[in-house]
Amino acid sequence: MTTVNGVASAQSVTATRWTQLVLGLIAMMSISSPQYGWAFFTKPLQDSLGVHLSALQVTFTILIVLQTFLSPLQGYLIDKFGARLLISSGCLLSGLGWITASYVTTLAGLYLTYGLFCGIGTGIVYVGVVGLMVRWFPDRRGFATGVVAAGYGFGALLTNTPIYDMINASGYRQTLVVFGIILGLVGAAAALALRLPTADDVLPQPAVQVSRAGTPPDQMLRSNVFWLMFVMMTMMSTGGLMVISQFGAFSRDFGVTSVTVFGMAALPLALNIDRITNGLTRPFFGWVSDRIGRENTMAIAFLMEAAAVTLMVLSRDNAMLFVLLSGVVFFGWGEIFSLFPSTLTDTFGAEHATTNYGLLYIAQGVGSILGGPLAALLREQTGSWLPVFAIVIALDALTGILALVALKPMRRARATR
Repeated sequence: MTTVNGVASAQSVTATRWTQLVLGLIAMMSISSPQYGWAFFTKPLQDSLGVHLSALQVTFTILIVLQTFLSPLQGYLIDKFGARLLISSGCLLSGLGWITASYVTTLAGLYLTYGLFCGIGTGIVYVGVVGLMVRWFPDRRGFATGVVAAGYGFGALLTNTPIYDMINASGYRQTLVVFGIILGLVGAAAALALRLPTADDVLPQPAVQVSRAGTPPDQMLRSNVFWLMFVMMTMMSTGGLMVISQFGAFSRDFGVTSVTVFGMAALPLALNIDRITNGLTRPFFGWVSDRIGRENTMAIAFLMEAAAVTLMVLSRDNAMLFVLLSGVVFFGWGEIFSLFPSTLTDTFGAEHATTNYGLLYIAQGVGSILGGPLAALLREQTGSWLPVFAIVIALDALTGILALVALKPMRRARATR
């Protein structure tokens, strides 16, 4: 191959992989509303179905549990049958969950539509897109996975207002149908152009320590490195999901919700800031990790998270500081969705990346249980949120330390074998 052809080929691959990143971002944005737009539907659904809120919220639990606990199977199917078919099907299934949910008249029907279809569909898309990006960007895995992971949160920013307005104007049933069709078709259209890199796609060399051999899932599960990462991701997920799921509750207990900050009510202002920082942190720290190493970045981000949570709790009597520090808290948490999949693929190779990340992603589901109902139970038993925050701070700090003193030497030892 001549130099000219070589340059042309390199330029073609560069254009292709950035196109794949944009398409993956669109697919991720199309599936974000079932999770982040759920709050808009709880009141009209509760009134329509005549059920208690606690029973209605089981729908959301089903969605998250299926999204995370089925991810190993979903990742395996994507590795076996290809990304295009599975990811486009996941987008359509997520949209179908909204469309069919508009017709249900019972709680069980809601569980079997919104909970079941959206849970399975969003899970397929999430692990599938992340699995593609770690293959296309061996030199920028942290950044690329951070971009698509950010899309999962930022997508709701584009749809929240029109969804809210349509519910008020036309009712929740029509809103579910219209946006179910739009989001399902948009995501599927983007996914139909997704593909795995082939031998003809000459990709850049990795910028950090990586494994060139692909480790199958069964071998990975026998590795201490994997289980250390699983524990670390579980600990970080527990803290972050505790803050997400209980933010309104502990803000009310701290007396923050009734205060106005910068001309806005403190609670919605904090949630808007948190959504933005939770999205920005994913590509930012992913980009940093591509340059200074995964474990070094983990230590910086996780210890910053511990410090931010500590300061937020100490400043709970100052609404403005509380709101601003909550944004820092989310900036120190959301990067787990770029750092862990990129670190996992660096360690165990790209060949089985989607299936392998599906197994690691279960940690997010475990964290949702520990940070959700169990954290609320501890609050009920102790009468205070302070013990809960003490545990969260300890878990964040311990995870940051483990990144340097345990994960880094273990990965280095594995790489030299």
